[in-house]
Amino acid sequence: MRLWINKLVLGLSSLAAIIGLVFLGWILITLIIKGSEALSPYIFTHDLINNGIRNLLFGQFVLAGLATIIGIPIGIMAGIYLQEYSNGSKYADFIRDLSDVMMSAPSIVIGTFVYAVVVMPTGHTAGWAGVFALFVMMLPIVVRATDDMLSLVPTELREAGIAIGASKYHVIVNIILRAAKVGIVTGLILAFARVVGETAPLLYTSGSSVYWSTDLSDTFPSITVSIYNLATMPDDKMVQLAWAAALVLTFFVLILNLLGRYIIREKHH
Repeated sequence: MRLWINKLVLGLSSLAAIIGLVFLGWILITLIIKGSEALSPYIFTHDLINNGIRNLLFGQFVLAGLATIIGIPIGIMAGIYLQEYSNGSKYADFIRDLSDVMMSAPSIVIGTFVYAVVVMPTGHTAGWAGVFALFVMMLPIVVRATDDMLSLVPTELREAGIAIGASKYHVIVNIILRAAKVGIVTGLILAFARVVGETAPLLYTSGSSVYWSTDLSDTFPSITVSIYNLATMPDDKMVQLAWAAALVLTFFVLILNLLGRYIIREKHH
């Protein structure tokens, strides 16, 4: 009986995996077919006003990059505090629970929150508002990744560092973080991949622009919001451009995820 149940569960699991792969393949094939129609070197050298995506790519990476630059040090320090200094306090457990809740929160909710606290008081969308929205999304991922990776470092390493007379600061920086650096870096890559492809938090915060811009105090170009806008236009050329932009963004995010998985696999070999 147990063997039959095992075979049944294994069969259902395999079927679910196959169905998932079929739909993933369907999406990728559709993106490749539709996106390749408008994909050309021209779109990478011209802005949206001239039927290109150069300013959109630049804007998206500026928003995600600044959110990453701000979020990484804060998230890593928070993760270090939770694992190394909190001593299992209820406050630390509350922060962990809050991080889990924020990680599972719909991105549109975060966008609406930033719209209420940043965009409405200023009266217009701005690049900084988009950076803040992506930062709020990224922070709990970095905190959780750092906390989890540090928890895997053996206690014996901490004790060895203290035994040779090293301060706690030096033990954390020179021993613990080095031991967990592969897992932490992987978490950072996956966190960046998560926010760089987000649309909902930017709809109400940074908006999008058809022009090249470096002014974060004004509406800022982003490829994800522009894909949403272009896909709803009656002009077939604009719709094809949306497919091309979606293809470029999808493959970039896919490469980042594969890179993260590769680092994890190499760590365990």
